Amino acid sequence: MRRQKIVRSTAETSIEMDFAIDGKGETGIRTGVGFLDHMLVLFASHGRFDLSVACDGDLHVDQHHTAEDVGIVLGQAFSASIGMKKGIERYATVSTPMDEALSTVSLDISGRPFLVYNVDGLKEKVGDFDTELVEEFFIAFTRHAGVTLHINLHYGKNSHHIIESIFKSFGRALRIASTINPVLEGLVPSTKGIL
Repeated sequence: MRRQKIVRSTAETSIEMDFAIDGKGETGIRTGVGFLDHMLVLFASHGRFDLSVACDGDLHVDQHHTAEDVGIVLGQAFSASIGMKKGIERYATVSTPMDEALSTVSLDISGRPFLVYNVDGLKEKVGDFDTELVEEFFIAFTRHAGVTLHINLHYGKNSHHIIESIFKSFGRALRIASTINPVLEGLVPSTKGIL
């Protein structure tokens, strides 16, 4: 099973994470930020990843370090779990509607971290969650996962629905790209022979 447990402690956050690519969507998530918990559950459930997260962050300051550091650790866990990338599909593009909102996530498990984030019109907050932290989360994830990630919002009015659409698309796309294709017979899907 492609699985990794990560423990990371800094002066800003202390995080324990257990992540499995070949899971069933089972979760146990407690970051101290309710909206982030909700999005991580959606990501894992729709990607069918098993994910447990316990984070103790400096929420007396704000939510920034918690959101960013959870993204860092998820990226590290994914990178360690995917290993040498032998036999994986590598690419995926998924569009997911959430009521009036529609987003598309395209990704490449390339070893090259890059984020394109075209999401305009979010309100400043959803509840007490700072919506600018969505981009910070994905910046942190891509840098540590070695994934090229394009997130495009086509349309939407409700900020909760927009972000939910993005996290569902992200989970679904990462699952497809991580899938082992038996036709590849364990080969790395690159003309260079390495990713």
